[in-house]
Amino acid sequence: MWIWIIGTLIIGLMIYIRVAPSDVSRWHVPLSFEESTTEIGGARRVIAGDPNTIIARLDTIIRAEPRTTVLMGSVSDGWITYIVRTKWMGFPDYVTVQSKSDGVRIHSRLRFGRSDIGVNAARLDRWITGL
Repeated sequence: MWIWIIGTLIIGLMIYIRVAPSDVSRWHVPLSFEESTTEIGGARRVIAGDPNTIIARLDTIIRAEPRTTVLMGSVSDGWITYIVRTKWMGFPDYVTVQSKSDGVRIHSRLRFGRSDIGVNAARLDRWITGL
């Protein structure tokens, strides 16, 4: 009986992770940092250059990433937040890209858990290398 209860709870948690609504006001927020950093649950990157060119190229790269959707924004807005989900469990990471006068800021962070084991930083660095 306990196995059935625990199994049901795990399946319920897996379903919740995949279908939990995303609060736009929590994730699609302006970026104000000025330097690249890596955190326990995410990463921030600053890319210098022409913001219009950078954000358009990044949008193409990010949209090609499997399991990626747009939460809010567009290239023409100069500010986009994407949801990128992990392959097996479907954990959402939120990636905000915003144009600034001197380039682009990117912030990628997890929603569930405490540590992403460097996944967000590695993803951002891969995308930036792809530019």
